[in-house]
Amino acid sequence: MLPADPMADEHQLDPNSLGDHIDRLFRAAWSLCGSRDEAEDLVQETFERVLRRPRFVRADDDLGYLLRVLRNTFVSRIRASARRPQEAELPDDLAVADTRAFASPEGALEASALYAAIAELPDDFRDALVAVDVAGLSYREAARALRVREATLTTRLHRARKRLADALDLD
Repeated sequence: MLPADPMADEHQLDPNSLGDHIDRLFRAAWSLCGSRDEAEDLVQETFERVLRRPRFVRADDDLGYLLRVLRNTFVSRIRASARRPQEAELPDDLAVADTRAFASPEGALEASALYAAIAELPDDFRDALVAVDVAGLSYREAARALRVREATLTTRLHRARKRLADALDLD
């Protein structure tokens, strides 16, 4: 009996379907970066990398694949920036809330605080939280995308939510 061909359930990623995932990828990028502007740049760079050459993904794992590319692009950016001279950042009190997407400035400030707190989580916890709570993957899909067991994912997710609640004083 011949073993099953592992490439049998692969298909080429359709460039026209990338727009279907842009909202989830943007929210995931915002969670990784903690900044709306950096998140937009990260999603654009992720799409550029994916579109550069044909990609093949297994089954219906388009979003999982795109989230892995997004995370790898984010990590690559961090490593590259660590090798460059550091720029001085503006003081926190000069930050201006982007109110275009929110009905009130308070909502924009709350979202900014939330995404900034998510960005401060340890990598494993942040990845689990972004995959499930921000990108909306099921536990099974997130575990497969992060290449961990489902039990490991649930533990990381619980701890990430607890740290996030503590950081935002939601107890």
